[in-house]
Amino acid sequence: MSRKELPLVGQAGCCTPLAAAPLSEDDATELARGFRALGDPVRLRLLSLIASFAGGEACVCDLTDAFDLTGPTISHHLRVLRETGLVESERRGTWVYYKVVPEKLASLSVLLQVPEATLTATPA
Repeated sequence: MSRKELPLVGQAGCCTPLAAAPLSEDDATELARGFRALGDPVRLRLLSLIASFAGGEACVCDLTDAFDLTGPTISHHLRVLRETGLVESERRGTWVYYKVVPEKLASLSVLLQVPEATLTATPA
């Protein structure tokens, strides 16, 4: 069974702010995978580290030094981020380089945008 990646911003019915329209069941399921992946502190830090490197790309050798975790544990967390489409990887010689996929992060971000008027409106 192959895992589906998070929907991209602009796909039909996907990624409109919650206040604009209800999510379909499929979109909610796929977007929840992304939030679940980011719900782990190690994965959230990994994503932040990758994004903070010049060009938004980091070698796995740079990532493992930032944690007091084993290489296989870091690899597991990077695999989860890769499977949800939040990062991409490319092998160069003996090293693997990771980069953030901005469109995937935008899919999660835009979902949570709520117009200020909606937040300050009083019920009728």
